[in-house]
Amino acid sequence: MSTPIQDRPSRLDDEWPQHRPAVFGAAYRITGSVADAEDIVQDVWLRAAAQGTLDGIRDLRAWLLTVAARRSYDVLGTARARRVDYVGPWLPEPLLTGPDASEKVLVDDIVGTAMMLVLEELSPPERVAFVLHQAFEVPYDQIAGVLGKSPAACRQLASRARRKVAAAQPARPASRTEREKVLAAFRAAYEKGDGAALMELLDPDATYTTDGGGKIFAARKIIVGAARVVTTLLRVGARHRVRLIPAEVNGEPALLVHSSGRITGVDTMQIQNGRITAYRRVLNPDKLVPLTDHLQT
Repeated sequence: MSTPIQDRPSRLDDEWPQHRPAVFGAAYRITGSVADAEDIVQDVWLRAAAQGTLDGIRDLRAWLLTVAARRSYDVLGTARARRVDYVGPWLPEPLLTGPDASEKVLVDDIVGTAMMLVLEELSPPERVAFVLHQAFEVPYDQIAGVLGKSPAACRQLASRARRKVAAAQPARPASRTEREKVLAAFRAAYEKGDGAALMELLDPDATYTTDGGGKIFAARKIIVGAARVVTTLLRVGARHRVRLIPAEVNGEPALLVHSSGRITGVDTMQIQNGRITAYRRVLNPDKLVPLTDHLQT
């Protein structure tokens, strides 16, 4: 007996699970926000569902990415306007990846915290062109439809973005093994309150950036210098009885800050030549909601 047409799975039902990570991935890389990316994923799904059978769309992945990119481009403009009044330093919303992630997440070199900060320095058109072409191999004629520019102009935008990104990259990026080794040593020294060991792990010109967003107490300026960073970290750790829990965030080894019986922050680091050059801590509770909601379920 044949299945009634109205009860058969639609093309969207069949293909959405395999395309959703790309839709979310594009939205997150463009906006830097997990919450915004989740909203965009929902918008894209509703837009696709409204199209009916989708039989007229030959490449559904390409179509979904285009819809996601257009919406992300709009959201990015609004988000940048909000960041003008942001209290203190701004850091990307941490994205839980690896085995602890609630669902499959596309991970590549573009999703790391340091790279996401570099993307913030690009103009919105450069960021969209770079993400779509570099991460998802979207052709320039399709990117042109997103940005309302010619394919040649989009090629120039992506090229200019690649040059800026390349200029911001360290000469020798740390391997995953090196990152894990340094993080393990840092965690052990931090929880022992061993300032001397921490100093050995930090570059003399290391920086410490905290993102509280005005929602929680945090330094409103970047702290510079290994001695000042160590003093600040140890003071905060002792006051709040902080524990650091290993995790994978934005595709890289990271640490979850645990105090008062809950996750209160996420730490990521930039490492070069075996030493930490930049230590970043997201404390803004709004940015921790997706991560903590998942870990506490």
